[in-house]
Formats: sequence, C-alpha cells, structure tokens
Amino acid sequence: MIAEAGTKVQFSELDRRLARARPRLAATGLRVAKFIDENRQIVLASSAAALGARIGTSDATVLRTIQRLGFPSLADLKSEILKSATSSTPADDMRRSLIDLKKATGEAVDGILQAHAEGIAVLRSAKCRAQIAAAVQLLDGAARIVVFGIGPSSALADYVSILLARSGRRTRTMTATGSMLADQLLDLRSGDALLILAYGRLYREVKAVFAEARAIDLKTVLITEAEDTPLSSMADACVTIPRGRPGRMALHGATLVGLEALVFSLAAAKPDAALASLDNLNRLRRATEAQGGAKKTTRGPTKSNRRTPAWTTTSKRARFRK
Repeated sequence: MIAEAGTKVQFSELDRRLARARPRLAATGLRVAKFIDENRQIVLASSAAALGARIGTSDATVLRTIQRLGFPSLADLKSEILKSATSSTPADDMRRSLIDLKKATGEAVDGILQAHAEGIAVLRSAKCRAQIAAAVQLLDGAARIVVFGIGPSSALADYVSILLARSGRRTRTMTATGSMLADQLLDLRSGDALLILAYGRLYREVKAVFAEARAIDLKTVLITEAEDTPLSSMADACVTIPRGRPGRMALHGATLVGLEALVFSLAAAKPDAALASLDNLNRLRRATEAQGGAKKTTRGPTKSNRRTPAWTTTSKRARFRK
C-alpha cells in the first residue's frame, strides 16, 4: 500500500509481515499472499480448502504460505486480520480507501462494486448457504425473534424486525447502548431466540446480551464477519458475511442481502403464517388509508362572513337604550 505525499497511514502488523515475506515467497506463495492482502474479508469467512479453491492451489499450499508469513495457523491469521481492522478509526479507514481509489469517482464506484461482489460471492458459497440454513432452523422454532444491533447495525436490526413482523413472526429489537440496554434485556423471556449483529471485539453490550441469553437458556444466531473468533464461538449458530475489506470503510450491502435471504427463508418455512400476516397488513393499510381520505376538516364560518343573529342585535340595542 503506497500513501500519497502528506497523507499519514498507519500500517498493521499484517501489512508489515506481508511486505517482509514477499521476497522469500515463490510464485504460488506470492499469489496466495496477494490474495490474502487484497481479500482479507474473504479470508475471514473461508477455510483453507475454500481459499485454495479460490486461488487455484491446494489447501496445504495456503497453510504453508500462512506459516511463511509468520502465523502458526489460519485461525491466527484471522485473529490478526480482525486486530488490524479494529485498531483503526473510521477516519483512517476512509483515508486508506481514498488512497486506494486515487480519489477518482469512477474508480470509487468500481471499488465499492467489487467489494460487494466479493461479499455476494461468499453468500453464494455452499458454506454460507449451510450457515443460513442452520440459522433458519434455529430461529424457526422461536416464539419470538429478538434482533440485537447497535451503532450502524441498529438500522439493520430495525429493518429486519419489520420484515420479520410482516412475515408473521413475533419480533422486537434491542438497539440501546450502555445502561439503557438493561431495560431491553429485562424483556427477554423463555422461548425467545436472538439474532445478533456484532463484529470485531467482544464489547460490553454484546457480552451482556450473550450472558443473559445463556442465563435464561435462549438460542443465539450471530451475524458477523469472521468465524473461529472468540465472538463467533459464543453463538449457537454463526453466519459469516463480509463487510467490505478490513482496514477500509465498513460496507453493509452483503449483510443486508444475507439478512433478507434469512428472513425470506423463514417466511418459506411457514408460508401460511407469512401470507396471512401480509393479508392483514394490506387490510390495515386500506383501513388507515380510507380513514385518512375520508377525514375532512369542517370549519365554521370565518369572522368575515359570519352573520350575527337578529335577536342578538336587538338584545344589544335594547340593553343600550336602557
């Protein structure tokens, strides 16, 4: 990664290891290292065999290259990718993204579309499909699906909750932070299942959510960016979906597609309930629209055209004469 003059960019330990290892790698190893550098989010969501298939080599070659980079295992490499991604600020991520794109609008569009294409490719993989199927099976039996997401993920949580309700599922959201989250945790009950949107480190809110879920024996599905992490190990089911490229702007397009696929799969699992809910939604829409259209405000005569009754005028004149 080459920075423009006057632009300060912080390089991660992974960046330094990749730079040091390149002169010592053979052609195939260079290809593996280049793929790791340019597709870190895909690495997070992939096994060694899946990476080998993408790169066009064996899983053994992938693992050997990872060890040449200084990581004992693929899990150690994933941990470093997560660490390097979470150590920077949003401003750092934007700065790196603009440097990569050379601040050209056309290249910016191409770069974003390419990042989303990589995310969609992960969603189309057999592994991710299996993860979504496992999540659907777990959530389908819940009396209520509680969606947790804070920060930018809170908007996704609200949207998913609306889709779930329209599909005939009882649902609510948990989007509060700090001590306000306690009031929302108080509403959790037996029979609930949690759909948790969380990424990177184990911050206090997500720790509290998982702890309460364990305390009252609730099933949890985690939507995150990487498997084989302390965060992913806490969930009963985990769906790994890329959020753009680590160290760059977080992109939620693939996550949104994955969530919509999850909700639609839940609707397909109980089609009669989904259709009944949508029919009811249409009925309520017609009722509210009819009420709004029929409601008219009838105002009395204005001051300018209001006529004073004759008896009132007579009474006033009579009082004046007295």
